[in-house]
Amino acid sequence: MSKKVRTIAIVVAIFLVIIMPIIGGYNKIVSLEQRVTVTEGNIDTQLQRRSDLIPNLVETVKGYASQEKDIFIKVAEARAKLAGATNVTDKAKADSELGSAVSRLLVIVEKYPDLKSSANFKDLTVALEGSENRIGTARQDYNTSVGEYNTTIKHFPNNIFSRIFGFDKKPLYKASESAKVVPKVNFTK
Repeated sequence: MSKKVRTIAIVVAIFLVIIMPIIGGYNKIVSLEQRVTVTEGNIDTQLQRRSDLIPNLVETVKGYASQEKDIFIKVAEARAKLAGATNVTDKAKADSELGSAVSRLLVIVEKYPDLKSSANFKDLTVALEGSENRIGTARQDYNTSVGEYNTTIKHFPNNIFSRIFGFDKKPLYKASESAKVVPKVNFTK
């Protein structure tokens, strides 16, 4: 083998040793970013499922408790905010407001024993509970994928080319401050 061919082979080998980790790191970040996108979409799917159940629940309660108009308005407003949310932070805040409104709606139900024993109401509350569980799981999956993505883009040498290629930190799905406060329930009214 001539000296020229050997030199070219060494240069190519050095080039491959440098470029292969960069390609691998880039591809890993792209995969993790895609996973974040998918898990965020899963949250949206579950939020929509719950949001679709709520009007049926409200209508069922309205049949028994038509005088409780204030809570029906709060639920409708919270659903509208969730539908209009465009990023994870806004979705988390709107989701928290909707959860609070639905909780207040369910507290009102305590005043109406006939409603609580209604088969339709029972079915809706079971479906709503299932949706809440799915939402919780989807949030956990999202936060896990965001944590892995954010950690990967901060590690060296990924941090260098994540900045070059514009891979930014993703926000975690956090409960709003109001969701951290335990609601007060008063049945003496």
